[in-house]
Amino acid sequence: MDTENTVEMLLGRHTPVVDRYTPGLLYPIPRATGRSSIACEAGLPFSGVDLWHAYEISWLDSLGKPQVRVARLTIPASSPNLVESKSLKLYLNSLNNARFADDQEVTSTIIKDVARTVGCDVQLELLAVDDHALSGVELAGQCVDFLETDAPAGEPCASMLELRPGDPVQEQLHSHLLRSLCPVTGQPDWASVWIHYEGSALDHRSLLRYIIAYRQHQEFHEQCVERMFCDIQQRIDPRFLHIQAFYTRRGGLDINPFRSTDPAARPLPRMNRQ
Repeated sequence: MDTENTVEMLLGRHTPVVDRYTPGLLYPIPRATGRSSIACEAGLPFSGVDLWHAYEISWLDSLGKPQVRVARLTIPASSPNLVESKSLKLYLNSLNNARFADDQEVTSTIIKDVARTVGCDVQLELLAVDDHALSGVELAGQCVDFLETDAPAGEPCASMLELRPGDPVQEQLHSHLLRSLCPVTGQPDWASVWIHYEGSALDHRSLLRYIIAYRQHQEFHEQCVERMFCDIQQRIDPRFLHIQAFYTRRGGLDINPFRSTDPAARPLPRMNRQ
């Protein structure tokens, strides 16, 4: 990633504790930067959202009593910017000693600040920490992780994906072996990935090799999923295609990018792994 674009980024830097409400901590990252390398800059071939869960939301009520919730934040993939994860963590921490009248005031404050950062409207739910809506889902379809394969050298690319002979198929596949690297710190990010499509049949072994190829690939979560979407779309010419990655939490946050050919499709909520 270009050093000029990361000079103000909080990732990889020692940051002091901020104990007062500071919306200026939120840091935008232009999506066009990552999309320029996957031919997604001119006309997006997908719709979708980035679904975040924030497990460490706390503030004070009007009497000064602490309140805690889990936040479910939805950012459209069409937004000009994504929000850098450490900046979101520090921003949410800055709410800890701020007083709010009720959940609605907290919700409207976070929505306003994040929307300003990403450049479009966002959605936010505040959930009780034991809300059943936070129950993890089991991924549908076939897990490809048990196939024998070697570890590929080099970066992931569409040419790794092979097709099975025969008619088009509709199937759901998933893997728990996705690992990518933060483009700033080089630290590993772990995820499961789910793919549902109808189109030319993917060879499952080649798909697993392709997923494993991300193991040394440095890119933000959202960009990895968009790269996967574009590579698979290029190979299978799908009638429809849905891809979602479920990254394990870091700093009290998990990120679940979802991309689809169907603007009406909605992401799965979260996994127990997270």
